[in-house]
Amino acid sequence: MAEELIGVIGGTGLGDALAEHLADAEFHDIETPFGKPSTAICVGRVGQKQIAFLNRHGKGHKLSPSEVPFAANIFALKKLGVHTLIGSGAVGSLREEIAPGDLVIVDQFIDKTFRRTNSFFGGLGAVHCEMTEPVCGRLRKTLLDAAKDIDIKTHPKGTYVCMEGPQFSTRAESLMHRAWGGDLIGMTAMPEAKLAREAQICYAMVALASDYDCWRHHEPEKDRQILLKEIISNLQTATNNCLELIKAVLHGDSGLVYEDCQCRKSLDLAVWTDQSQIDPADKENLKVLFE
Repeated sequence: MAEELIGVIGGTGLGDALAEHLADAEFHDIETPFGKPSTAICVGRVGQKQIAFLNRHGKGHKLSPSEVPFAANIFALKKLGVHTLIGSGAVGSLREEIAPGDLVIVDQFIDKTFRRTNSFFGGLGAVHCEMTEPVCGRLRKTLLDAAKDIDIKTHPKGTYVCMEGPQFSTRAESLMHRAWGGDLIGMTAMPEAKLAREAQICYAMVALASDYDCWRHHEPEKDRQILLKEIISNLQTATNNCLELIKAVLHGDSGLVYEDCQCRKSLDLAVWTDQSQIDPADKENLKVLFE
């Protein structure tokens, strides 16, 4: 694979829309030590940039958030040669000012997941990556700069609370997330962002607001089917907006692969286990992460 390969992770809607803009598309089935990724990875070109798109939930949105093979997904993208990764995902809004259809360039996360493999290094040794700033600042800036050139409401920052699911929040939980300082609630950003950091990949997240979370009461007279149609319509609007932002980034002049970025050196001081205590076979299996 070419070095300048930009990864994009999203849902079925974004993948279908993005496919219309891909040239020379090919699908790659990648094996990893963590099993197979959600689905085959589609590699093609948008303008002068080569991208690798992965549908997080698999074909037909088959995988629930707890079933997404996050470790396999990130490992497979790194194995292909991805050093920069843009994630996207639907969220509920915890703030009045973040309206359905808006985009948010996430800068912080609160991780409430508990059923998912959140590290590549379980059983190998003690590996502690820095997560103070959990997304790549340079990639965020590139996204924000591109957002200035399109007529889409894009919030420059936001804290994403990632819950396990698959059920949605109770109202008490939603109010608690607001009290914590959360701006968005979703189910898919974690452990994706943590694994990207362990894979030494520059990672950023574009959140797509589909509705207000249940802290905000819906209109009592509104029919539930109508409400659902509104949420689906909002998500489609946000997906189209996200596509426009990604196209603006990919058609832009800014470089997207930052080999001198700290994200690309995140394992330099992270391995605390004595090298003599690490199985050589484990080192070989995971060498992709250190490249």
